[in-house]
Amino acid sequence: MSYRTLISTEILQQHLDDPAWVLVDCRFALDDPARGERAYEQGHIPGALYAHLERDLTGMIIPGKTGRHPLPPVEHLVERFSAWGIAATVQVVAYDDSGGSMAARLWWLLRWLGHEAVAVLDGGWPCWRAEGRPFRRGREWRSPRRFVPHLRSELVASVEDVMAALSDPHIRLIDSRSPERYRGEREPIDPVAGHIPGAICAPYLENLDARGRFRPAAELRRRFERILGDVPPSRAIFYCGSGVTAAHNLLALAHAGLGDARLYAGSWSEWITDPARPIEQSGNVKALGP
Repeated sequence: MSYRTLISTEILQQHLDDPAWVLVDCRFALDDPARGERAYEQGHIPGALYAHLERDLTGMIIPGKTGRHPLPPVEHLVERFSAWGIAATVQVVAYDDSGGSMAARLWWLLRWLGHEAVAVLDGGWPCWRAEGRPFRRGREWRSPRRFVPHLRSELVASVEDVMAALSDPHIRLIDSRSPERYRGEREPIDPVAGHIPGAICAPYLENLDARGRFRPAAELRRRFERILGDVPPSRAIFYCGSGVTAAHNLLALAHAGLGDARLYAGSWSEWITDPARPIEQSGNVKALGP
């Protein structure tokens, strides 16, 4: 049996010594890029490797062209996944300390390259520690395996796809950021505030309950059915600030049993690099430039 969306702490602990499982710690903080790695070295789930968002799971940033966390080249990911011991028969489990918002990036990247046996630890590191489960300090390594990609290009939306969606009522654009950032009232990261015209606000944090765990699948299904309306998931495009936390919504969508939608990987931080692209703030549509 493989796990493809979420996994519980109880089930994970039963497989800590399983050589066919690879565990990856994805803790990361945008305001302190080294903090997650420091936290990993101070304590992590036994056997876990560390994946740094910007070193391991992000491609080269080109100022004025890409977003803040562009997709890595496929060959870069193949090298990383092979070094981490991920092969076709391996179950991967990713976790973080932020409700799955960083771990979902690794979940999505593996699925993009055709690896289905990947799940996010529900509740993550905080839940693991609160339950008194074991941990280790320092760093860990795995014996390498050969990762063979099977690219699923249908999971990605380009900026051209998003531009086309602006005039297509049969495609749903979904913004995964907070309502304040969506409305353009507050923008703590990117130089321009607002959202892509026509996008619906669906904050990824609303996938979680008060304990920081994912809501039940049936509840998530009702949420996304309301958001999608009569648009099938395959014609929905999700984005966020830089293509990271939008994967959390895609994970929740899959866990709800609704299948796959597309990720606009460049997201808002790429969209605003071209002043000719329109933006919307509090109901007003305008171009970025003069």
